[in-house]
Amino acid sequence: MPENTTSIVTETNFSGHSVKRGKVRDLYDLGDELLLVATDRISAYDVVLPTPIPRKGIMLTQISKFWFDFFSDSVPHHLIEVIEENAPPGLEDHLDNLRSRTMRCRKTAVVPIEFVVRGYLAGSGWKDYLRTGSVCGVSLPADMKQCEKLPEPIFTPATKAEIGEHDENISFERACEIVGEDCMTELRDRSLDLYNRAAEHACKRGIILADTKFEWGEINGEYILIDEIFTPDSSRFWPADKYEAGRDQESFDKQYVRNYLTTLVDAGKWDKTAPGPVLPDEIVNNTAAKYKEAMDKLAG
Repeated sequence: MPENTTSIVTETNFSGHSVKRGKVRDLYDLGDELLLVATDRISAYDVVLPTPIPRKGIMLTQISKFWFDFFSDSVPHHLIEVIEENAPPGLEDHLDNLRSRTMRCRKTAVVPIEFVVRGYLAGSGWKDYLRTGSVCGVSLPADMKQCEKLPEPIFTPATKAEIGEHDENISFERACEIVGEDCMTELRDRSLDLYNRAAEHACKRGIILADTKFEWGEINGEYILIDEIFTPDSSRFWPADKYEAGRDQESFDKQYVRNYLTTLVDAGKWDKTAPGPVLPDEIVNNTAAKYKEAMDKLAG
């Protein structure tokens, strides 16, 4: 990981450029291109928390770059470059806030669906299974355990929610109604293939890729990968040597933060609405360490 940027960045504002803020990224429209600045914000339960995770944006960007490069021979994507020494024209004075955490990207028409692939029965999928015996309408065998490996990876699309709102799991048929059957069929198959290939790589590095989500965009009639890919913000990563079905798993992702927040919810100290609670130093430091360990293991 680049060591030349140590400051915490929670928000950017570049004079003369309008900004659209996501939960983690600040997005700038540069005409034919987009500038995606990964800040050190962290969200959970669809709430942006008030406490940043130092260097998180740098780690997310470097992990995404690794995966975009990993798949570059077979999967088109939006990344042009990660900003290191040369800022876009007019933003030279902001290089310190851009370096190592910012992607110059091709602009696309975003497909308004979250492309979720699950290889293990965890998170909302586990809760859905307990209620219905299926996950997002996909029937599964009876008597499966929490975090058990699925017979084969499943595709469970969701709607894309605005900040403060919740993504909604939907059926494949409903997703087809939104964006078209041809689009959904192609991107479902490509998402499953990407998951399988990334899971194989992660396994060789001692990591289980439990589930992940993708975003796709369309440009000149072609679908390309956009946003981030296989990061601890968009995926569940578990240490393979500590995996055991039937319980929560240790993780290299923000599930660690979710677990802490769940204790506050259970104690009646937070109701999952903004503003979120301030994170203790121990949670912040351990989360940063987990992100770095994931990056080091995955990218070698």
